[in-house]
Amino acid sequence: MKTALAAELSKLLSLPTIWIAVAVGILVAPVIAAIRSFQELSEITKGVHTAAEYPIGLEALGFGVQGVIIVGIIAISSEYFTESEESGGGRQITTSLTANPSRIRFLLSKAAAVATVSAILAIIAITLTIIVVQIILVEHAPAFGITDISRIIGVVCYWVLTALLALGMTILTRHAALPLAVLIVNTSFVTVTYLLTRITPLANYLPDMAGIRMLLEIKDTGSTLTPLLGGVVMAAWVTALLFFGTIAFCRRDV
Repeated sequence: MKTALAAELSKLLSLPTIWIAVAVGILVAPVIAAIRSFQELSEITKGVHTAAEYPIGLEALGFGVQGVIIVGIIAISSEYFTESEESGGGRQITTSLTANPSRIRFLLSKAAAVATVSAILAIIAITLTIIVVQIILVEHAPAFGITDISRIIGVVCYWVLTALLALGMTILTRHAALPLAVLIVNTSFVTVTYLLTRITPLANYLPDMAGIRMLLEIKDTGSTLTPLLGGVVMAAWVTALLFFGTIAFCRRDV
């Protein structure tokens, strides 16, 4: 399993697109946090506030998750790219399954590689975001204490689960377009699932709306989901997607 994981990590990190994912994952949250911090500093200077409010930084990390969405998608979609004629015109998936005949172990290795890369990106993004907020707001910056550690852990869990959600969707579809469109749009500034909570409270149990509670308090959607329960709900969605994706992957001709 360690050899398979090392192979999948090496393969994932060799993809040109991974560096786009890394850039998005590392830079988006700090940039948004910087913009929000300058806005907050302006309001503090004008006397509107005396100190920055809690969501600065953590709120921005909800958008940086787009980087790990790309990681989860390309981890499996890259296997289906047709190689050039000079390389034989085949697909990577054929070579991968020849080297690792167990399809379940192959997918477990993929999931472990995606989770590892996503967790590392989350930790880097969290660190940079906190530093940016502290540098800009200085003494006005929100204090991060013991009580915020669970929120920071929640960010890492949210990023990892989101990446695995993207992986599961891509395993089912075998294409990057649909998961990329659905997940990127839904984590942009217009969150479709958030709008759905205005129509039905059941939308609170969709994976992203449940999971986001691990890092942010959302009080206007008619739900009392706690961060822990939200994480459990999101993990259940991810488990189901990966389970059915694995069944489909094992049954079909690649």
